[in-house]
Amino acid sequence: MPLLTVTCDLRYPGLIHEVSHAMESCGAKTVGYQERVGCMSVRAHWTHWPCLFPQHGAGTKHLRTVTLADGQREVIDRQPERFLRGLFHSDGSRFLNTVDRNGRKYAYPRYQFVNESRDIMRFCQESLDQLGISWRMARPNTLSVARREAVARLDEFVGPKW
Repeated sequence: MPLLTVTCDLRYPGLIHEVSHAMESCGAKTVGYQERVGCMSVRAHWTHWPCLFPQHGAGTKHLRTVTLADGQREVIDRQPERFLRGLFHSDGSRFLNTVDRNGRKYAYPRYQFVNESRDIMRFCQESLDQLGISWRMARPNTLSVARREAVARLDEFVGPKW
């Protein structure tokens, strides 16, 4: 029977709870936990995981094509905020960026999303575009959201990891 495992940092117990709740909401009957040094693996066996994640396949994710099934695309298009929240909580961060310009220091909040998969990066970009949130690529694998209004908009639904 297929097994889905999501490994979470122990510093964010709220995310661990959210992951287990999401697995149960999908239909998994029993969710288990396996604690390791600094992290908690949330695990569930369920026959229908391959139906929800048809892009699963052999090899590393960033080296193979990741496409969305029609149902997945519909969910993301209907709820881009929830999708982006998941992306930024899994592979992103919000931090205070400190800049020294002309001998004057200032700091501002900023989001970054880092992912090696071009396809997943494109899904993130498309969802941000759908919501009118400005972004730029800092590196080929790093998306940055730094404009004040864009950060404020992400703060509305991404929020801190807890």
